Amino acid sequence: MAAKKFTRFEKARIIGARALQLSMGAEPKVDVNDAKSFDPIDIALLELAKNKMPLDVRRLNQK
Repeated sequence: MAAKKFTRFEKARIIGARALQLSMGAEPKVDVNDAKSFDPIDIALLELAKNKMPLDVRRLNQK
């Protein structure tokens, strides 16, 4: 992941995007048994916490 710290808007966007991918059949990058449930959002949160998210955030206007 390119950014070290995400804004709340970036977190919401990447968790939602990854949860959608997982619900459509994408393979999880973490052990699903470690998640609280088999809900795609919980799995996406776990991937984000373990830095295994296969998404990248690019900021255009950094100051």
